[in-house]
Amino acid sequence: MSEALHIVCPHCFKTNRVPEARLREGARCGNCKQALFTASPIALDDNSFSAFISRTDIPVVVDFWAPWCGPCKMFAPVFEQAAGQLEPQTRLVKVNTEQAPSTAQRYGIRSIPTLAIFRQGKEIARQSGAMNLSGFISWVRQVT
Repeated sequence: MSEALHIVCPHCFKTNRVPEARLREGARCGNCKQALFTASPIALDDNSFSAFISRTDIPVVVDFWAPWCGPCKMFAPVFEQAAGQLEPQTRLVKVNTEQAPSTAQRYGIRSIPTLAIFRQGKEIARQSGAMNLSGFISWVRQVT
């Protein structure tokens, strides 16, 4: 019997229990019935960040970015593409530091883009600057 993992729904933010062996089988939220994995990063803000990060059992990769940042704009398609390759073992989320200043301050984000990996609410790795797709995926898989 496989272990059940807590997965937060990207649509309604309710926590779901999903058997680890069934993550790839198109799991749906028990509350809103939408797909738990969309192969796309999830936008979080000051209100949703802490709860989402702490209630998700799989590693969460966070892209701290801002709309005026050139390297952030260049990295955005890489991050989007990586979501399709890393889910469902890893969740990718984006935090706009302009719209979530408290979260950016709490985690000491001083340059962007900054990429951080969290496991069960605790930061386990950090990387500043944009990366290419293969380098990014390699870094995530090495850390997680």
